[in-house]
Amino acid sequence: MSSFRQTLVRTTPNTSQPEEDTRSRILKAALQLFAARGYDGTTTKDLAHKAKVAEGTLFRHFPNKKAILIEVATAGWVEILTDLLTELSEMGSYKAVAQVMRRRMLRMGENKDLLRVCFIEAQCHQELRDRIQLEVIGKMTDVAEAFFQTAIERGIYRPMNPKIVAQVFLGMFAIAGFSSETIIDPQASPQALQEVAEGISDIFLHGVLVSGGK
Repeated sequence: MSSFRQTLVRTTPNTSQPEEDTRSRILKAALQLFAARGYDGTTTKDLAHKAKVAEGTLFRHFPNKKAILIEVATAGWVEILTDLLTELSEMGSYKAVAQVMRRRMLRMGENKDLLRVCFIEAQCHQELRDRIQLEVIGKMTDVAEAFFQTAIERGIYRPMNPKIVAQVFLGMFAIAGFSSETIIDPQASPQALQEVAEGISDIFLHGVLVSGGK
């Protein structure tokens, strides 16, 4: 188990199954409503109705509506990025970035609501930005940095700052996700997604200059 995944396991709330099921229903309902109506356009009454719980039950699991927003965003990204980093750690070749990127893109549509909520609401809520930075981006960058450091030490990537390499890679991945309706056609075929994935990976691995160009 990776150190990143171990951290996630340690921070997962220790709740009974019925309580966890209720919590999951609330988070699922919140994600759907926040994506459709926005945070400000969703009331706790709306959330309770959608999750099929009493309104008071919301506050037994979360102190307020803002806490639900933050949990929705951070938990969703933790799942996405844990999968991404697991794929990187199991990658047969350090050059096989396109395969990882393509699989991530094929699943991007499954996370459209999460991407919309994060992109829109993080601009309005400092607490959400801080939590994503602390609990997701920071840990994710640390693990990716270690991955690329190993590739550099093995002579597969040229010597450079592995932290910057990690930030560039993860940034390209995030931009592809947040821009799925502009960079990637929502109805794109697997072949089209493969082309985009290979293009992004080629730019990441080789840059855009012709070999020997100035």
